[in-house]
Amino acid sequence: MESISENNPFQLLLKPLRSLLEKRGFSEPTPPQRFALPKILEGKNVLLIAPSGSGKTEGAFLPILHLLLLSRPEGKGVRILYLTPLRALNRDMLERLEWWCRALDLKVAVRHGDTLPSERQKQALVPPEVLITTPESLQILLAGRRLSGHLKTVRWVIVDEVHELADNKRGAQLSLSLERLRALCGDFQIVGLSATIGSPEEVARFLVGEGRECEVVDVSMEKEMELGVVYPKPTEEDRELASKLYTFPEVAARLREIRRLMETHGSTLLFTNTRPMAEILANRFKLWDVKFPVSVHHGSLSSFSRVRAERGLKEGEVKGLVSTSSLELGLDIGRVDLVIQYNSPRQVTRLLQRVGRSGHRLGKVAKGIVVVQDPDDMLEAMVILSHARRKELEPVKVPEKPLVVLL
Repeated sequence: MESISENNPFQLLLKPLRSLLEKRGFSEPTPPQRFALPKILEGKNVLLIAPSGSGKTEGAFLPILHLLLLSRPEGKGVRILYLTPLRALNRDMLERLEWWCRALDLKVAVRHGDTLPSERQKQALVPPEVLITTPESLQILLAGRRLSGHLKTVRWVIVDEVHELADNKRGAQLSLSLERLRALCGDFQIVGLSATIGSPEEVARFLVGEGRECEVVDVSMEKEMELGVVYPKPTEEDRELASKLYTFPEVAARLREIRRLMETHGSTLLFTNTRPMAEILANRFKLWDVKFPVSVHHGSLSSFSRVRAERGLKEGEVKGLVSTSSLELGLDIGRVDLVIQYNSPRQVTRLLQRVGRSGHRLGKVAKGIVVVQDPDDMLEAMVILSHARRKELEPVKVPEKPLVVLL
């Protein structure tokens, strides 16, 4: 077990947290942790920008745990609110945060649409110190009589994957809910976690609201990426396959190329732009070869189906996972060797976020291939790849005064 050296930001944390860090094998902070931890300990609002797998979660959560332990508030109630855009991320965060909280005798719980009635009743009677939820569930909690009372004690809020919320009405609804929360419990410290984005200051303003200060900690570390575009041309073999799959030879050619890529890599994520396309691709692979280890993952599936697909990839039972944006975010699905994007991703930021799911650990090369369907698609994909290599990202446009969320 390595000890934490001097001049290390981890030394700023209380001894129980330092002991847990050593037990976990964390002797040196990652760059995001090194730069964000002191600022959060100072009580500042922070937007932390860093790639997946760089330790953003611990970089935000551990200093807030330090502040909670230091203040030792009396009475019951939620102290830390952890918001994520997806229920799947909630489950993942519960597993990650529970280890730290259990060792410190703190309760952590998840609240969203899949939460059982018995668990909801338990939370109403004995609220956890750390509550993980989604923006939509927060809105419902604020309207509840008993749970809203437990939110009066909130002092810290973490918004994970904030870039997924900033430019849409879900984000506008979250901003409204956070202002309602401030009216309920007073001001609180807020930390946002984000992948690489094009308008950090705009997202920071969205995170904290007008007139409040927020420090941007941008540690968008240069992650080596191998990017390519493939435009498969049909062969006679593809024409035979097309007949078997009841599709066109051009589609069969793309399926054959994708299967070849999956079979030559350890584990693969295949991203599509729509849920119907994810289902179509997964079904065609099964029609081709029912034993081919591929599964599908998107938000319309049941919680059981999503968890089974995630575990299948993580444990090596599944070779490839066909997904929409549901796996674009920081969900822990184990090692991913290759990311395939089916058709142009339409956005540079989306491509970087998806390809960043491969080579997930620091120092690893992220590998991504875009499989296109026609010359126009190929041209668009090549332009997007060119911008991606130069880190030229689209700006984030936060909706101005979207009154529709008041309806």
